[in-house]
Amino acid sequence: MGVFPLTKIHNLHNMPAESIDIYGPMKTLYLGRAAGSEKLYVNVDYVQPGAKSTKYHTHSLQEEFFLILSGTGILRMNDEEHPVKQGDFVAKPAGKGIAHQFINNGTEVLSILDCGLEAPHDVATYPDEDIVYVKHLRKDFKLSEAVEDFTSDPNA
Repeated sequence: MGVFPLTKIHNLHNMPAESIDIYGPMKTLYLGRAAGSEKLYVNVDYVQPGAKSTKYHTHSLQEEFFLILSGTGILRMNDEEHPVKQGDFVAKPAGKGIAHQFINNGTEVLSILDCGLEAPHDVATYPDEDIVYVKHLRKDFKLSEAVEDFTSDPNA
């Protein structure tokens, strides 16, 4: 029996540039990507005061788990708002239409450990925007422009 080869230990304070995303008042560290994870993603999201973690959305295949590392905020889930603070955690199963979003209504950075399964064929729905995102196509579609009376029957 072989031993799992230890390639490299990383540190949050010295992340490779390709494993960091900064967009507006959000910063994400892609820990799983940096460590070589293939089926699991592990991120730390830093949400500035007054900002949102992401647009309100659901996932068809991507299960997620969130742990509040620091700060306070609101978890908007299924059109209900729940206060969150350091130490709080919640799971969001896939395919159940559970819309979610974190909002930092505090005065310090809201840090969230965000873990889940990589799901290359996931479909994300953004109910506030009436948009569906098909991950493997890398395309967004407007729900209100859905085709009416389509059938897959080739003889119809």
